[in-house]
Amino acid sequence: MSQSIAGSVAFVTGANRGIGAALTRALLERGAAKVYAAGRQLPSLDALVAEGAGRVVAVALDVTDPDAVKAAAALASDTTLLINNAGVAKGEPRTLGDETSASDLRQELEVNAVAPHIITHAFSPALIAAGTRSEGRTAGGATVVNIGSAVAFANFPQAPTYSASKAALHSLTQAWRRTLAPHRVDVLEVYPGPVDTDMAREIPMDKTPAPVVAHAILDGVEHATQDILPDVIAQSLGTEYFRAPKRLEQQISAQVWETPATVLQEEPVAV
Repeated sequence: MSQSIAGSVAFVTGANRGIGAALTRALLERGAAKVYAAGRQLPSLDALVAEGAGRVVAVALDVTDPDAVKAAAALASDTTLLINNAGVAKGEPRTLGDETSASDLRQELEVNAVAPHIITHAFSPALIAAGTRSEGRTAGGATVVNIGSAVAFANFPQAPTYSASKAALHSLTQAWRRTLAPHRVDVLEVYPGPVDTDMAREIPMDKTPAPVVAHAILDGVEHATQDILPDVIAQSLGTEYFRAPKRLEQQISAQVWETPATVLQEEPVAV
């Protein structure tokens, strides 16, 4: 079911910069009643709190700390829109042959997959309650949005462990979607390509501005789009993945960081 941004109460992890900060601002622009902006350090959220003029609540949160997550869920028990945005990509491009690859994988899985799982679990009672209150209406309810990545569609050779962590999130999203659907809670996933943020600074590709991606994500929320492809590269890779996943894997493996030209030449379609 669709959910209007206007009047919603959102909780955004990793809100202090990048897509998270852009999402917080976009939520305010589109009339969210309240935004809980979560980050590891409260001072990094000061600017958003000031911009929110009473509608932004800063929350200190280490997404890998289960006790902190439980405390945040108790604080934000009126949440109707949960956005699992916090993520990490470890180090310089490297291969699985590097000694640090196992350590990178553990850390990326912990933040990019395990943390969204723990957070969704902790917030489930509040979201289910919101979904129950909307019964009988065509709009309302509650929504979980997981910020994944287009690398979940095929493993990128220079980011093998990061790709694996986002693929794990992709699978967990499907499991949570099945679990929460009977309670009128939508579970959506976003698969952005390169976005103009600190994390993507070294990626040698054109990047989409974070505010553009943020508004595309919120459009997806309002239309209950399960697979949100918020930029042209995401649309091209996603379209190819849903049509021919093995072909996309072969293209990505062959071209490393170069944009798969045969994919991008095709007209993107809505997925």
